[in-house]
Amino acid sequence: MHTLDLLLARRAGERRPLFLIAGPCVIEDPSRGPDFTLGVARRLRDILDRRHIPWIFKSSFDKANRTSRDSFRGPGLDGGLAVMERIRRELGVPVLSDVHETAQVAAAAAVLDVLQIPAFLCRQTDLLVAAARHARALNIKKGQFLAPRDMQHALDKARGAGGTERVALTERGTTFGYGNLIVDMTAIPVLQSLGAPVVFDGTHSVQQPGGLGHASGGRREMIPTLVLAAVAAGCDGLFLEVHPDPDRALSDGPNMLAIEQLEALLGRVLAVREALE
Repeated sequence: MHTLDLLLARRAGERRPLFLIAGPCVIEDPSRGPDFTLGVARRLRDILDRRHIPWIFKSSFDKANRTSRDSFRGPGLDGGLAVMERIRRELGVPVLSDVHETAQVAAAAAVLDVLQIPAFLCRQTDLLVAAARHARALNIKKGQFLAPRDMQHALDKARGAGGTERVALTERGTTFGYGNLIVDMTAIPVLQSLGAPVVFDGTHSVQQPGGLGHASGGRREMIPTLVLAAVAAGCDGLFLEVHPDPDRALSDGPNMLAIEQLEALLGRVLAVREALE
């Protein structure tokens, strides 16, 4: 099965391989050098080829919802898409990035295999419809402010657009008071009951929004705990932002996984997955 087809709704009783969406939070080229993101993608390819895990490379060309106006946002649409197109061409891996405005959709869809709707924008009808019409595949993140069943409306908007049938939903935690998120693992089967594959975002789920005052904090040490629980709960895929040096990352460092820790975590993930079958 093609990796993108893992974003299609499952038939009853169908078993599919667990897939991974992974990469650094934001494209850090050229700040880290012209080949930084490509280098991360190559390391991921080597790890995931060894583990025989289908995957999609993720990085954002623009982080439009940073806490501070002074925070690094990325190279922007044109520069970011050039980086992603090179990764897609040289590594032969599907690529994903976020879109924040309808004006970005056509250009992004011409390069990217998967368009992603950020959690804060999952109710934006025009953006959902435009993305679904243009995209090869679509990943919609559940808003931190929504009950899982409320994502039926986002799914209906996307599927009613007359475009792609490959639409996945991503669980990434729910706001709990100020500066904290919680994850209810029952959200995974509830979202699956809506008729879409469900991805668990193991890195944004440990985020502490605005926790550093000028930026979001996070508890990256809790990533394995939540990821293993989500796999045990039956998620279809995982979303993990990884970085060679999270403490020096230009966005979301406190809730990113060090890439050197990824393979060991995936070994545990596959053991849990095998136990379910």
